[in-house]
Amino acid sequence: MITGNKGEWSEIYTLFKLLGDKQLFLGNKNIEKLEGIVYPILRVLRTENNGDFEYSIEDEIILISGGEEVLKIAITEFKEKAKFLLEKIKTNKERTFSVPKIEEFMQSISCLSLKASSTSKTDITIIVHDQRTNQQPTLGFSIKSQLGSPSTLLNAGKTTNFIFKINGIIENKEIERINSMMVKRGKKESADLKGRLKSICLNNRELKFYKTERQIFSNNLVLIDSRLPEILSEIVYEFYSSKKSSVVYLVENINFKNPLNFDVSNEHKFYEYKIKRFLTDIALGMMPSKVWAGQYDATGGYLIVKENGDVLCYHIYNRNEFENYLFNNTKLDTASSNRHGFGSIYEENGEFYFKLNLQIRFL
Repeated sequence: MITGNKGEWSEIYTLFKLLGDKQLFLGNKNIEKLEGIVYPILRVLRTENNGDFEYSIEDEIILISGGEEVLKIAITEFKEKAKFLLEKIKTNKERTFSVPKIEEFMQSISCLSLKASSTSKTDITIIVHDQRTNQQPTLGFSIKSQLGSPSTLLNAGKTTNFIFKINGIIENKEIERINSMMVKRGKKESADLKGRLKSICLNNRELKFYKTERQIFSNNLVLIDSRLPEILSEIVYEFYSSKKSSVVYLVENINFKNPLNFDVSNEHKFYEYKIKRFLTDIALGMMPSKVWAGQYDATGGYLIVKENGDVLCYHIYNRNEFENYLFNNTKLDTASSNRHGFGSIYEENGEFYFKLNLQIRFL
C-alpha cells in the first residue's frame, strides 16, 4: 500500500492534472493565472525505479517506455482521477494516508511511487511548445503544494546563523537575566528572542554584524553579491526586532533605512534586486553548507498546486515572474534556538556576541 502526506500526494495530482489539462498555465506574483499565456504540453517525463517513462499527449495519452508504446489512456481518465484525488487530499485529516482507488490506477500506468526517482530537486519534467519562439524547451520543476503545510525555501541550521558583536558595556548579571528570558507558546516555553534582542540594545548598546557562522555560506553569498552577507544580516535583525515577517515588508523597511548607504538618489532598488537574486539561487540549487558554483540544479522552476486545484508554472525560462513570485510569497520564520545554537549572549576573547538565525518559508 502506498501512503504519503498531502505534499507527496500533490505530486501525483500534478501529474494527472497536467495530463488532463494538456497545457501549462503561467502564474504571476500573486499566484494567479497570467491571462493569455499558456504552454501546450507535448510530453511529460518521469523516472521510476523500473525505468524512464514518457507520457505523450495526442488525442489520447500514450505511455512510452524504452522507445516503445506501452499503453494508451483516455485523457478523460486523468481528468477524473485528478478531481477525485484533489478531494481526497483536501478532506483527509491524517498526517499520512492512502488512496486505494488512485493507487490501482497508478499501477496500471507504471507509476509506482509518489515521488519521482531523482537525484536533483526535479519532481517532474515537461516538454512544452513555446508559441512565441516556436521552440520545444524541456523544463524541470519542483512541485510546491498549498494543500498541506507551507514548505521552507531555506532550511534553518547552524549554517544559517548570523553573528553580531555587542558594542557597549554589559555585566555578567545582566547577561544571565537576558539569556533566561522565555516566552510561553501554548503549553511550551521557548526563548524570548525578540525580548532578548530588545534588552541587549538598551543603555546605548548596539549589535553590529560580525560574520556568518559558516564561511562556506558567507562565500556563497559573496559569490551572488559582495554585499549580500551585510544585507541579509540587516534583514535578519529587522525580522527579530519587529512584528513583521514577510520578505516584501522587511526589504521595504531596509530600503527606507538604507543601512549600506547605497546611492538611492535615482530610486534604484538595490536591496530588492539583490534579495531576488538570492531567493532565486536558493530556490534553484544553492545550499548554505555546500560550495555554490552558480550552476542551477536540473530543476528550473516551481509548479504551485493551489488550494482550488489549479497548477501554476514559475520557471527561470520566465525569470521576472519567477523572481517576483519568490519575493512576494516568502517570509522569515523562527527556528528552534536550542537545536541551531542561537539566541544567547556568549563571550569569546573578552568580547560578547549574539547569534540570530535565518530561515525562509513560503506564505
